[in-house]
Amino acid sequence: MKKLYIILFSFAGIFSFNSSKAQLEYKDVAHIFYSRCTSCHHENQHAPSMMNYTETLNMGYLLAGQLIANTMPPWPPDTTYTRFVHEHLITDTEKNDLLNWINHGFLMGDTTLAPPAPTYQQYQLNGTPDLVLRTGTFASNANTQDAYNCFSLPTNLSQDRILRAYEIIPGNVPIVHHVVVNLDSMGTTTSSLSGNCFNITGDIGLGGYAPGAPPTVFPGQAPLKAGIRIRAGSKIVLQIHYPAGTMGQIDSTQIRLYFYPIGTTNVRPMYASVPLQNWSLDIPPNTTRTFASTYYVPYPISVFAAFPHSHKICTSLINYAYQATDTIPLIKINNWRFDWQGYYTFKNMVKIPNGYTIRSSHFYDNTTNNLNNPFNPPIHVYAGTSTTDEMLFDAFQWMFYLPGDELIDVNSILENDPLLAGVNENKMSDLISNVYPNPSSDKLNIYLSKRSDYKISISTIEGKNVLSAKTNEDYSQLDVKGISAGVYILDARDVRSGEHFSKKIIISH
Repeated sequence: MKKLYIILFSFAGIFSFNSSKAQLEYKDVAHIFYSRCTSCHHENQHAPSMMNYTETLNMGYLLAGQLIANTMPPWPPDTTYTRFVHEHLITDTEKNDLLNWINHGFLMGDTTLAPPAPTYQQYQLNGTPDLVLRTGTFASNANTQDAYNCFSLPTNLSQDRILRAYEIIPGNVPIVHHVVVNLDSMGTTTSSLSGNCFNITGDIGLGGYAPGAPPTVFPGQAPLKAGIRIRAGSKIVLQIHYPAGTMGQIDSTQIRLYFYPIGTTNVRPMYASVPLQNWSLDIPPNTTRTFASTYYVPYPISVFAAFPHSHKICTSLINYAYQATDTIPLIKINNWRFDWQGYYTFKNMVKIPNGYTIRSSHFYDNTTNNLNNPFNPPIHVYAGTSTTDEMLFDAFQWMFYLPGDELIDVNSILENDPLLAGVNENKMSDLISNVYPNPSSDKLNIYLSKRSDYKISISTIEGKNVLSAKTNEDYSQLDVKGISAGVYILDARDVRSGEHFSKKIIISH
């Protein structure tokens, strides 16, 4: 039975949190739920939905516990170690506002003054995929044990294509724990649906899916075009993990693939592999152990993304490259959570010169102090593929290094990628209208469509500037108490792209 430790907080502590701050109503915090929570928590995605006041209220004080414990929004990587694209973060101001709202009893107020809720599509990628492969209708065979089934899906390609992006759509979101995707270039594999397909077949790792993870998209415009070659006659192999207790529940998962147009040139090959593995894990009950794995790099590479993997005894991990006294950080997770994992794409590719060694170190806590330990009392745990076993299995997406790779702004390329632009989010021109409260007498909240470098200003109708600010976040809060009552123009300018939007606001005192 899952431990409900998340709610074991002192309500007195919650009630006293930031109690001196003005009481907030739902209209004052709705934008935070929309920007930080609903990309996962909406209808037909991950329960519970949080798209309106009633749905959010149902979370109750569980929400406060998750905020205090930093378990929501889920973003395992340590941002003081390395930074990644699509980070699920919440600012201190936002967290304080949510706790203030909870502290004062989830005040509803006039919900019609809340900003409009975002709309979400079934698919995260724009456009029509070039190829859609489906597992067909399948009844989970995970009774008392987890089941791993491998679906070998023929591409029926008559010529080679270069994979630009793909998206996995579970047919039954709650029972698809994760999916690992391999490419069988020879097209010789067959499906293994016994529930014991622990070693996925295929010669090239493409990546995978985990709840909350974004689609896999490779940069497709200058200065970087990258992709993985899919040979004619290949098969795509999906290893789908169904958790114990889902026996008989129906799933029909699909993978939607987008290729570069035939004849596209200058596309650099992207590779996916698992160089860091350790199958000698041996963790007695009531002990903690650290295990490592290393890989010598014989040629310079550019690391595009990292996907460390362990199970529930692991509590922290770190990946880095080193030579002598020089260390290159890759990824560090201080509080490993089995439920939240996937490929993390670096904002800038990481150069690892030849002669360096990549090292992974995982810390395992097989005691009752580990609240995620599946056994109470603890039992002896060894390396294995079951969720109740343990693993050290750290993957990377990478390319052969070319001079200047580390200077390429991958984050900017992907933020402006047409496959992703505007999907599951309002466009900036719409979001700039979501300034609230408007009219405002105290704090003005501004939500922008993406993280970038912004200059924000408030000016009179005649053009006289009365307030200026800078931010590199997608949310900003301005103090307007010192501005005289009247009508003003709010201006937001994206310094990187030059995009510029304005909105009329009213300040009242």
